[in-house]
Amino acid sequence: MSTLDYKAAGVDYDILDTFKRACQRAAATTVGNLARHGTTEPRGIRGESAYLIETPTEYLAHVEEALGTKILVADAMYQLTGKSFYRNTAIDDVATIANDLCAVGALPLSIAMYAGVGDNNYFADERRAADLADGFAEGCRQSGAVWSGGETQTLKGMITPGTVVLGGSALGRIAPKSNRIAGDITDGDAIIFLASSGVQTNGLTLCRALAERLPQGYLTKLVDGRSYGEALLDPSVIYVGFVAACQQAGVKLKYAVHMTGHGWRKLMRLDVPALFRIESVPEPQPVFDMIRQAAQLDMREMYGTFNMGVGFAVYVAPGDASRCVAVAKQNGFDAWLAGSIRKDGGRKAVEIVPLGLNYGGETLHIR
Repeated sequence: MSTLDYKAAGVDYDILDTFKRACQRAAATTVGNLARHGTTEPRGIRGESAYLIETPTEYLAHVEEALGTKILVADAMYQLTGKSFYRNTAIDDVATIANDLCAVGALPLSIAMYAGVGDNNYFADERRAADLADGFAEGCRQSGAVWSGGETQTLKGMITPGTVVLGGSALGRIAPKSNRIAGDITDGDAIIFLASSGVQTNGLTLCRALAERLPQGYLTKLVDGRSYGEALLDPSVIYVGFVAACQQAGVKLKYAVHMTGHGWRKLMRLDVPALFRIESVPEPQPVFDMIRQAAQLDMREMYGTFNMGVGFAVYVAPGDASRCVAVAKQNGFDAWLAGSIRKDGGRKAVEIVPLGLNYGGETLHIR
């Protein structure tokens, strides 16, 4: 059986990131339009997880995101078992949006849903429609935001009949301005990890392809007794409550990373040279071991693609590390001190010491 990596499964980040960088360059030519509204663009915001507009008194934040192909797993499990996981996937949809927003320090005010289908019959299933609506509302409640509205489209000939493209956007704010998570890291800062619930919303194209290799497809049992499909559909953790609690407690978050796409390489998303040295690695959920075996991937590929049990990371001053972990746990999040940041001239890399893995800066090009 051959190795199946993310690119072979149909997702090539080199191509996607090249297009994203081209869009960033083109978008920068429109910044002058902010002046007519008496607002400005903060330096260095392009390429971060959410866009900020600076006003005299606060920052306004905006983000647009999409769930991706995880909904296809829910469709398959509905057909195979008759059990609906659509509520979970709608929570996932909100999580992709809200977690990107809070990674810059913004708390969501309103979140809107986008849903595109190939035919109207997808929503004729009352159970599926109700679960999607209930899950999106639950995601908004967990995010502390109002569900403001959205857009539903029937795009015959563009979207495959029998499924839905889920996405959405959000408006948030940072007030006072000092709550912005801007990336002012220094040598010796601590890296705090917050646990994921599993795969969450990253790598599902590869996960779906792997189902074809498993003896019972999505119904193949993991070591914990659950099916592969069920484990893939665990709802994502929404980390807004953690960021809000840190702000209320006066714990300064210097930088935050929503761990989707590019795996642990995302730890060096910040556009500064530094070594992000990880010394405490969690035991990944059983679903990751199933993925590794079925895809025949080595640890370097796994940690460079998936979250491997870590859904969110923040960087804080060393003296704030224990308090940051305590705030997370007091608010229901599993968190721990994972490592530290070191300055080494112009070098940029992620080092996962217990596993002997090293990802140089050249492996991540998102700006």
